[in-house]
Amino acid sequence: MKHGIRNICTVLCLGSLMMACSSGGTRPEAVTTLPGCTPGYDASIPLPFPVRKNSIGMEFIEIPAGTFQMGSFEKEKSRHDEIPKHCVTISRPFYLGKYEVTQEQWVAIMEDNPSLYKNPAYPVANVSWEDVQVFISRLNKKEGTSKYRLPTEAEWEYAARAGTTSMFSFGRKGLVREHACMSHLNKNDGITCPSGEKKPNPWGLYDIHGNVWEWVQDWYDPRYYATSPKIDPRGPATGTLRVLRGGGWSSMLSAVRSANRGNHPPAYRDHRSGFRVAFTAR
Repeated sequence: MKHGIRNICTVLCLGSLMMACSSGGTRPEAVTTLPGCTPGYDASIPLPFPVRKNSIGMEFIEIPAGTFQMGSFEKEKSRHDEIPKHCVTISRPFYLGKYEVTQEQWVAIMEDNPSLYKNPAYPVANVSWEDVQVFISRLNKKEGTSKYRLPTEAEWEYAARAGTTSMFSFGRKGLVREHACMSHLNKNDGITCPSGEKKPNPWGLYDIHGNVWEWVQDWYDPRYYATSPKIDPRGPATGTLRVLRGGGWSSMLSAVRSANRGNHPPAYRDHRSGFRVAFTAR
């Protein structure tokens, strides 16, 4: 009888090992929860979410209102200024660019191309936060509106997570190559990838992880999360640095986590930084 039990255990153990090997040897990221905060969004809007397009071909996905867990937990590797983990509610729906702004779209508004690696289908890069404000101002004028803007940091992370609570919106690390443009993984000769080449996040947003860092509206303060409003936080009132999100093509894995925060002066520009545009829904 003892031998029979031992044999059964051996088979089960070998089976578990084979399953681990067949999935690339990686396990799903642990799903974590924050007491009293249940991630959720307006389920009356079914997937895929509505998409709108403007006159220069920019596509925007409607992001429904909802609640999420912003920041990272103590055991999340490489965390630093994403603390404390806190509950945030985005009270109003908004639109967010389905893709990072491309060089073609930038040229259509600005009539120049500052990107080091030039290709119309690739995301524009080498643009500062201040440059982006000029782009948005001209885009609003062209479209006859005042609703185009950068997303807030909270809006960006809410849309990037897309209902997930793991380190990446795609779940386990073994799927990063399929979802993120990162030169050391994708062998793309140290440059960006075409916008939309990788798989989207659960809400249909492309290149949320990797490709180019994305400017958001907020000033940066490493202590802001401790006092951040629970509803529609808009960042510190003043500062010297602006926030970037999502990591870029030259980043390591820790930088493309949903919670990771970058920062630079608003006049700073390099060939790793770009952006995606938000649009106020109502």
